[in-house]
Amino acid sequence: MATGSESTRSLYAVALRNTHALEMQALQIMERQVERIQNYPEMEQILRRHIQETHAQRDRIEAAMSDIGESPSALKEAVLGFIGNMAAIAHSPFEDEILKNSYANHAFENFEIAAYTSLLVITEAAGQSRHLSAFQQSLQEEKTTAQLIHDAIQPITRKYIMLEEQGAKADR
Repeated sequence: MATGSESTRSLYAVALRNTHALEMQALQIMERQVERIQNYPEMEQILRRHIQETHAQRDRIEAAMSDIGESPSALKEAVLGFIGNMAAIAHSPFEDEILKNSYANHAFENFEIAAYTSLLVITEAAGQSRHLSAFQQSLQEEKTTAQLIHDAIQPITRKYIMLEEQGAKADR
């Protein structure tokens, strides 16, 4: 079982709740964006793939929480879910919605990378080695998605410019 101190185990529970809430926020953001994407199937494909991964990441965190008798924080879920929805629609009134969403998605993926990097350290300190490989898998998925989004920014920007020059609706 756990070898960390009681305070470290408590920190582990908080980190799990925080990361779970973060994944729920990510789902809100991506699901709202996918509903609106029209001209950028490459970004839609990245987001749809990552939505599936995010469901699995959430399940991994829930399994770890269950092992220590914890559950998600309803307050954190509600607040971050609301923020996720607001973030997803925040760029919608702008004519360059797809560009702003691409920047925000890249930043959010890097935020998740930092969260999982920290969670791995806390997991080790709390002696919860059973879940290390699951969290390492989640970290790798976040890194892959961040790279895919990064790699898509230039082609999406070029396509956005082309559509704008043609007088087409390029925003999403």
